[in-house]
Amino acid sequence: MQNRIISDISKYIFVDDELQIVDAIFLPGGSHPEQPEYAAQLYREGFAKWIIPSGGISVKRDRWPGVRTKAEIYDGDYHSDCEFFTDVLLKNGVPASVIIGENKSGHTRDNAFFSRTVIDEKGLKIKTAMIVCKAFHARRCLMLYQMAFQDVSFIVRPVHCYNITKDNWYTTEEGIDRVLGELTRCGNQFVTDVKNYLK
Repeated sequence: MQNRIISDISKYIFVDDELQIVDAIFLPGGSHPEQPEYAAQLYREGFAKWIIPSGGISVKRDRWPGVRTKAEIYDGDYHSDCEFFTDVLLKNGVPASVIIGENKSGHTRDNAFFSRTVIDEKGLKIKTAMIVCKAFHARRCLMLYQMAFQDVSFIVRPVHCYNITKDNWYTTEEGIDRVLGELTRCGNQFVTDVKNYLK
């Protein structure tokens, strides 16, 4: 039987909601094509009207790190997460007219709040949305996007990058580092915005 602490952390971090039709799909930044590929699939199947990719260059780096997987397919000269995600979306059948990008953010909180700014500037009315993100990043993405879009109902659809899942994260050093790092950042970043969120 799995340790209760492990199962509690797994349940908290790895959010995975039932698929439903929404107004928009949000894509927090990254360099794996699996995120925008899945978002493109969902768009083609009629699950959303808009896709909002987000991300500039991580605050941890001085330049974009490059494509993590499938670089033979996605071989553009990308300079930001948003630029890369947009190209993947276009190559997977998403029309440019439904993609609303945000390319200034350097971390997850800014992915959410800068996307809010872009949406407001466009005058879009979004009531329901989906976040397509890395599985171990799901709780923090949901928390921060909920703070930025308090009038929107969210679901999360995770993708598995780095082979880190709800069922195996505690079996490798990388999985433990990433998941416990997310747990810590959820607490730290919630403290930053909790007063505004609870107003």
